[in-house]
Amino acid sequence: MAKLTRRNFSKTAAAAGVTALSYSNIAGANDRVRVGFIALGNRGDQVLDAFLLQSDCQVTAVCDIYQPYMDFASKKIGSNPTQFKDYRKLIESKEIDAVAINTPDHWHALQMIRACQAGKDVYVEKPLSLCVAEGRKMVEAARKYNRVTQVGIHRRSSAFVREAAEIVRSGYLGKVMAVRAFHIQNEWPKGIGNPKDEKPPAGFDWEAWLGPAPMKPYNANHTFYRFRWFWDYSGGQLTNFGVHYIDAIHLALGQDKPLTVAAMGGRFAIEDNREIPDTMEVMWQYPGNTLVTFTQINANSHAAGLNNGEIEFRGTKGTLYLKSNGYEVVADAISPNEFFARSPLDRTKDNWRKGSKPMIETKSGKGDADTRHHARNFLDCVKSRKETLCDIEVGHRSTSAPLIGNIAYKMRALLEWDAKAERFTNNSAANKLLSYQYRAPYKFPTTV
Repeated sequence: MAKLTRRNFSKTAAAAGVTALSYSNIAGANDRVRVGFIALGNRGDQVLDAFLLQSDCQVTAVCDIYQPYMDFASKKIGSNPTQFKDYRKLIESKEIDAVAINTPDHWHALQMIRACQAGKDVYVEKPLSLCVAEGRKMVEAARKYNRVTQVGIHRRSSAFVREAAEIVRSGYLGKVMAVRAFHIQNEWPKGIGNPKDEKPPAGFDWEAWLGPAPMKPYNANHTFYRFRWFWDYSGGQLTNFGVHYIDAIHLALGQDKPLTVAAMGGRFAIEDNREIPDTMEVMWQYPGNTLVTFTQINANSHAAGLNNGEIEFRGTKGTLYLKSNGYEVVADAISPNEFFARSPLDRTKDNWRKGSKPMIETKSGKGDADTRHHARNFLDCVKSRKETLCDIEVGHRSTSAPLIGNIAYKMRALLEWDAKAERFTNNSAANKLLSYQYRAPYKFPTTV
């Protein structure tokens, strides 16, 4: 294969739409899109900031069960948006065209499907769903009601991520046989702490926060950002960080349907009341014989990879290290000779390495993975009615792979996955974890 230079790569990328991230020429670009926001804490506040940067976005309504969050957001918006405590009333409002859903994972399916039924376009945060069956029903709803959807895996709208993915897909690295992703930070020894169950604070509607999740006593660690450490509301760090990584891997491999999955790990080091592992290793095999791994280490912060790289794509000719603000391609030295036997007769010889040379050029790219690019793409597609960069099916596939990784961890089993049927073919007990029972009066979306 000819060497990939930045000049001919740019031509290839442009043809593939990799660099086509400017939307200023879309018809009706000056028309405002009226957006209502559901949930405004932490990630909701960050997504709100990204939408407020868009001159053609008008945030006309907000919803949260916690009044201080709504007041803070309303002040930031500055145009007296209508406030709702009940998300259903916001969705039904005639003053919005689209909904941005930023609630905890266990709420996404109900709110997204209801928004589609109400004729609203939907931006829904990642991970798309709490279980695989929910995600499929969300896809069905988007298709049935012909809605524009964007799943908040915002790195997919970053030019440098798409450029790195095109390098991998082009064959520049040779045969990519292994991809490794890492979530590493040190939370030892106290982690998120171990607060006792207590009464909910004044003004906080615990019943409304739980929604379809099982009824349990209020615990501070089960709310706001720390809900991500508990299975009833989240898939843990595998779906929190892992969805970003798996999505980039899917984009780069051109594959989004793993064949098998296995996982091991546990709560090995940290002293808190979490349920998810602090140490975990997940492995998927994808078509084309590529092994993908996700490593979670939350009691040690020493970086993996090159220069704090989050994902490594290892090919026969070199490795691409992808991180949050850029990528680097490092060449391997390829020997034209066979690997020698290291017998007593040729132990001192090094004929294997003679003539070794790099088959590709090293290169790098930089950029940012800011959510504003993802918001921009969504608003433009609301106007054009085109498919977004992270449409609901894309987001579903990028969420499903981590979700089945969690099932493999819970089952302590090697699972074979039929991505078309979205079922395991070798473990009926594992199939029971693809869905879950909603708490009454909430009903799992069996039909749309």
